[in-house]
Amino acid sequence: MSISDFGPAQRDQLRERAGALFGEIAANGSLSRDDERVRDDADSLALLIDLGLVADEGDRLVAVDPALVQQRLVAPLTAQAAAMLSESSEWASTFADLGQVFRRRSAGDEPVTEVRGYANINRFLTAVVDDAETELLTAQPSGARSAATLEVAIQRDQRALQRGLSMRTLYQHSARRSIATQEYVARVGAHGAEVRTLDEFFNRLIVVDRRLAIVPAAESTEVAVVIHDANLVAYLADIFERYWERATAFTDRESSTQRQVADDVHNMTVRMLIEGHSDHASAKRMGVSTRTYAGYVAALKEEYDAESRFQLGHIMGRRRIGPTGVPEADDEAPTS
Repeated sequence: MSISDFGPAQRDQLRERAGALFGEIAANGSLSRDDERVRDDADSLALLIDLGLVADEGDRLVAVDPALVQQRLVAPLTAQAAAMLSESSEWASTFADLGQVFRRRSAGDEPVTEVRGYANINRFLTAVVDDAETELLTAQPSGARSAATLEVAIQRDQRALQRGLSMRTLYQHSARRSIATQEYVARVGAHGAEVRTLDEFFNRLIVVDRRLAIVPAAESTEVAVVIHDANLVAYLADIFERYWERATAFTDRESSTQRQVADDVHNMTVRMLIEGHSDHASAKRMGVSTRTYAGYVAALKEEYDAESRFQLGHIMGRRRIGPTGVPEADDEAPTS
């Protein structure tokens, strides 16, 4: 017999009643078949004998070293599992190659396709990133991503980086406050990835090898639009490059940079107020929670000595405060 002939029920029995009986036999060196401890638990005795943990020597029952039994029963199963794992890996590799052929061929058939559902989108992203050969450009708005999301992303991204791909990622300034994002940047940065942040709001974008781009659909975040058209992909890559040039390195911790980031957040808050966005919309565009955005507004009220948001707007209007957070110059030069 092999260990595969036994199931979870027998394993649980061995951990409990059968294991206790084995312990009694081992502690006494052997037990007689007439011993009440043996007679009271015939099922456990049968299991021990079937496994080879107890040897029946006539009228005596003798315990056998479990290490010998394990080597005989478990080792073949381990070898079988290793062989199955290797075969599974080969099948996965074969299907991955076929998937790559399919995705590249499909790209020529349809310039724009859709992927629906978060699970399908994640599977598609993993596949196309694993297919990437030279470069990944990603723009991730809405502030910090969750630790769970980043853990999934880092496994995928590290595989790409270890293959020698160039990777650049763009976040909003608010992501700098996230511990999970800081850890992610440190880990991918160790493999050569570059990460920058920007005060402006931008849409989610992934560009793979300048041949494929992925953006969210207007109808729902559960729909991804996959763009294969070379001209559209080049246009989106150019937009990314323009954002990238204005962004600040995530790892830049110089005091001057920190002040600049703080000024950017301040000015963006002013801009949201001047443009009249709701707190929810403003917070989303800045990549922060509504509570955090309310804190930004409270800081502005304190800065301008305003008791209410209405009064704040009045003061800013009277002083002609522009989107940059500083008074705007008059259209005409003053006359003497």
